[in-house]
Formats: sequence, structure tokens, C-alpha cells
Amino acid sequence: MTVTSPGSLLRLGVLALLWGSSFLWIKLGLDAFSPVQLVLVRLGLAAVVLLAILRVRRIALPSGGKLWAHLAVAALFANALPFVLFAIGEQTVDTGLAGVLNSTMPLWTLLIALLVRQERRLSWVRGAGLALGFAGTLLIFAPWQAGGVLSWASLTILGAALSYGLSAVYMARYLAGHGVPPVAVATGQMICATGWTALALPFGGLQAVRWSPVPLLAVAVLGVFGTALAFIAYYRLIADEGPTIASTTAYLMPIVSVLLGAVVLDESLHPRVLAGMAVILVGVALTRLSVRRRARVEPTTPSPPSTVTPARLAAPTASAGD
Repeated sequence: MTVTSPGSLLRLGVLALLWGSSFLWIKLGLDAFSPVQLVLVRLGLAAVVLLAILRVRRIALPSGGKLWAHLAVAALFANALPFVLFAIGEQTVDTGLAGVLNSTMPLWTLLIALLVRQERRLSWVRGAGLALGFAGTLLIFAPWQAGGVLSWASLTILGAALSYGLSAVYMARYLAGHGVPPVAVATGQMICATGWTALALPFGGLQAVRWSPVPLLAVAVLGVFGTALAFIAYYRLIADEGPTIASTTAYLMPIVSVLLGAVVLDESLHPRVLAGMAVILVGVALTRLSVRRRARVEPTTPSPPSTVTPARLAAPTASAGD
């Protein structure tokens, strides 16, 4: 399956840059904000931008208590929780490593879908890909070495990727196929996620903000471009090329995060970590082989920067990175 237009190829590259760079913006934003404050500003800005787009396009917000209840659950596991976990983890974890660990999200999605029987069959190729992906994760953490990266901060980022996987399965089951415009669902989800994060302010968001131009600009870029506008480009890519092509952003994101971390922040990654990233991406590629020829399915909710879901889970999650 190949990209059919130059416009789609451009959008694919832009999405990889926006979502792959989100780990850099988070790292810079933490110079001024606490993790909870950063996420609240990020989500609030995204919600305002999406509400403005709805108004311009004269699209109504979703209606119905049941749908909003599902949006609230999705917002918790697809936005508020993983965004905060990423911000907490990146207080001590390099941006490149955060992007590499985030690339495990498609593997968690497939594993959870199998556990809840949303994916009923596991071919040997996909099984090998799943095993290879988690072997790559183990190679990165290297718990058998004193110099490994195993820490609570890195496990927190891995937990964020797991949360993304859980939300992808949940939204595929409860939010896909309701006939609501994707931008409207995304806006409702951002509103709910902003509310969840506001509830966390008393526990980690009451400290003084350290006002500085660079962190403020970083969070603004993260909220407006990396969270709100990126979803619009993703929707267009899904409509034009299908979820399989759109999901290939996950192959490019860790490369972007590693390069930006090295160039902008002078970070370095151990060769073992880079080898683990390569193993994970090969594993993700193998899990995609058996779904390459399935029909396109247009999702009703946005996908995070890390999303590579099976075609049956084509309703993606809203990103972090996320």
C-alpha cells in the first residue's frame, strides 16, 4: 500500500514532525510549568482551537449523556493520564528515550485487543511481531545491567504508552461509528480531558509558574499545533489514504524525537537503546503485515502521535507525546 498523492505524503511528514517533536516541547515546557500545569495549558489551548474550528464550520458538539460518558473515559486514558505521565517522566528522562518508549503503544493496543477478544485471531507473524516488540523494550531497559535505563520515570512513560493502547481499544468499541463528525468528537474529548486535568491541580499544579519565553512558546506550540491542528491533518490523511498509511507516523516519530533531542538538547542514547528501538519498530511492522489489505475505516476520534492500531481498531486516540 502506497501513498497516492503528494499532499498525503506532505501531511505524513508534517504529522511525524509535529508528534515526534512533542517530546521536545514537553521537555522545554517543564522549565516553567509543573507536569499538571503543562498538560492543563496544552489541553485547554487545544480545546479552544477546536471549539473555534467548530464555530467556523458550524458543527455542533456531540449530544447525549451516554456519548459524553464514553468521551470522559476516553479523555482520561487517551489524554489526561498519559499526557501527565509523559510530563512526569520527562522531568528526568531524555526526549529521545521518551519517543522510543512511546513507540511500544501499537504493541500494547494489539495485546489488550487480544485480551478483551476485540482481536480474535493472532497469526504467527503478528505473534512474532508482538514478541519481538517486547523483546526490544526489554533490551532498552536492560534490567540485568547496572547501566540500564530502568527507573520509575521510564516506567511512567511506558505506562503512558499502555494507557494509549487501552484508550484505542475502548474508543474502537464505544465511540466508533456513531455518525458524529470526528472534529466534534475530538473537541468534546479535549473538553473532558481539560476537566480531568483541572481536578488534578490541587495535587500537582499549585506551585508558581516560572515565566520564561521559551517554555511558554513550547507549550503554545504543543497545544495549538501538536495537539489541535495535528488532529485535523490526521483526519484528512485517514480520509485520503486510510488508517494503515496514517499509522505509519509511529515509524517516523521516534526517529524525529531522537534527532531533535540530540541536536537541540545535546542528548545521547546508548547504542543498546537505539538497537532496542530498531527491534521494536520491526516488531510493530510485523504486527501490521496481516492487516495491510483490509478496507479503509474512517475513525471518529483523533489519534495520538504514537498510534499504530490494527485496522479493526481504526478509531485512534488523541495524542501525547505523546
